[in-house]
Amino acid sequence: MSTKISFKKDFTLGNDFTVRRMGYGAMRITGEGIWGPPKDRAGAIKVLQRAVELGVNFIDTADSYGPNVSEELIAEALYPYPAGLVIATKGGFLRGGPNQWTVNSSPDHLKEALEGSLARLKVDQIDLYQLHRIDPNVPFEETLEFLQEVQEEGLIKHIGLSEVSVEDIETAEEYVDIVSVQNKYSHDYRKWESVLEYCEETGKAFIPWNPINAGNMSNMKKVEAVAAKVGATTQQLALAWLLYHSPNNLLIPGTSSVKHLEENLAAENIELPEDLLEELEG
Repeated sequence: MSTKISFKKDFTLGNDFTVRRMGYGAMRITGEGIWGPPKDRAGAIKVLQRAVELGVNFIDTADSYGPNVSEELIAEALYPYPAGLVIATKGGFLRGGPNQWTVNSSPDHLKEALEGSLARLKVDQIDLYQLHRIDPNVPFEETLEFLQEVQEEGLIKHIGLSEVSVEDIETAEEYVDIVSVQNKYSHDYRKWESVLEYCEETGKAFIPWNPINAGNMSNMKKVEAVAAKVGATTQQLALAWLLYHSPNNLLIPGTSSVKHLEENLAAENIELPEDLLEELEG
């Protein structure tokens, strides 16, 4: 009989916040194209409240989701926030319309974005502020100097980066401590494996976005086959694999459905014996 493998269900972020590794991503509670309000506002509120009821204490959002809508809904649903809830937000995108994203990480824009996030979330300090993208038109050093300044002012507690290389992280850490990295990553999309390994070596959270990419169908067929063996959905197994694959993976699957939310969180309880893990990794 194959040995069962276990994993830690919590992760300590920046030596301050111990969070459940199965978090919630609040991008999908906005309108179509991540633009405007949701069709079902009451449903979006219920999803956020249910996530916290089920023990989620890490919620990821951004000022650009809506824009502004996701942050406003989080405050409407959850403020005053329960003890231990960590809300991570981001700045660095301008929105021109549905599915339209323009990078802007200039200090002037980030100042406006951060001030807006603080007001919408009704907090004096952002727990984790993530640079949504490095701006190719703005010297990275200028962006980092801004983040350093607002952290020293106490407006943000911790700093994270998104879609970055190991070299980018090392450059950033000449100015500030980086506690998390949010890159696109899934069982079938592992471009950033070296960054995940670097996060393991340095104690940073790795936050995979688009954790069920499904771009590589042969890989997903493998996931589907193992899922059937353990009585899980393909999506649940893809999430569970991330939890097993690295102790630094902090998951933020998003949904606008309470049922789907509950299914995602149940992935945490999937037990994978060693032989099935090897089958997934092979």
